Amino acid sequence: MIRNKTEMKKQTAMIVAAMLTLSLLFFGCTPNAAETEATSAPDSAISDQVLNIGILPAESTIPIILALEKGFFKEKGLTVSIKTFSSPNDRNVAVQAKELDGVIGDVMTGAAFVDKGIPMKITSDISEDFKILSSPNSGITKMEDLAGKKVSLVKNFILEYIMDQFAAKDGFTYEIIEIPSFSGRAEALMADQVDAVVFTEPQAGMLAAQGAHVLGSSKTAGIKGGALLFAEDVINNRPADIRAFYLAYNEAVDYMNTTDVAEYSEILANYQFPAAIGDYLSGQYGTFQHAGMIAQDQFDSILTWSKDKGLIGKIYSYVELTDFTFIQ
Repeated sequence: MIRNKTEMKKQTAMIVAAMLTLSLLFFGCTPNAAETEATSAPDSAISDQVLNIGILPAESTIPIILALEKGFFKEKGLTVSIKTFSSPNDRNVAVQAKELDGVIGDVMTGAAFVDKGIPMKITSDISEDFKILSSPNSGITKMEDLAGKKVSLVKNFILEYIMDQFAAKDGFTYEIIEIPSFSGRAEALMADQVDAVVFTEPQAGMLAAQGAHVLGSSKTAGIKGGALLFAEDVINNRPADIRAFYLAYNEAVDYMNTTDVAEYSEILANYQFPAAIGDYLSGQYGTFQHAGMIAQDQFDSILTWSKDKGLIGKIYSYVELTDFTFIQ
């Protein structure tokens, strides 16, 4: 009897040892949760598809251009194609035709796209400074002098919002003269065909150098509504592409902050920038900023304005229209 008990104990010990060995083998061959997530996550790999980006010839697009031309996108394994538009309306037509994956735009444009059934989201802000300038011979040197005057801008976009903010602050109304193209607006101002224009940089700075009077600046006033937007299907299906895009974008910003503009000004001329772009950038103060978020109070103000203008049928929430996870 004693012998049987001893044998039973030995057999039990052998069984336990065998089970432990199998357990170790099993768990040793099974990836842990972090490893599983890393290999199966949908954004774990950059796709082999082209990322088509629509831009306008403005300061905000310079990091994108340099990221392409200096090979920063390529270094990240991303293929990017840039298409330059001379007016926001032309850009919007291309978005509606599904020719673009991402665009330089603004908050109200993103809301209007969604309102029309074109799902896009704001993924970051842009570097921007819009200025209100009066014509050299107008005699207009203060913002309030624009009361009842002709101001050229593109309606329903950030330009009109900025002008409305200044007009509301100083208590006046003005007449809009819509000239879609950059060059057309500049020519009209310098020929005294309009009293004032709303222009982004670098064009604003160059008009000021030719005698136009700077009446106000969105940057100084703390108005910020420009944005980078991506199509929702790209956000959902190609998140690694967008992450790589922003890594290259920020690398281009670092490049701008550490490189003499003379080394890349010729590149910008190939993207409809005026020849004097180098002089403008050389005179800039401070540093160019990495892609950042748009504050919710600014977002809410623009959405309310957009609804009041009839651009959208309802006021969308911050969560509905933004996704800043790619820059965090």
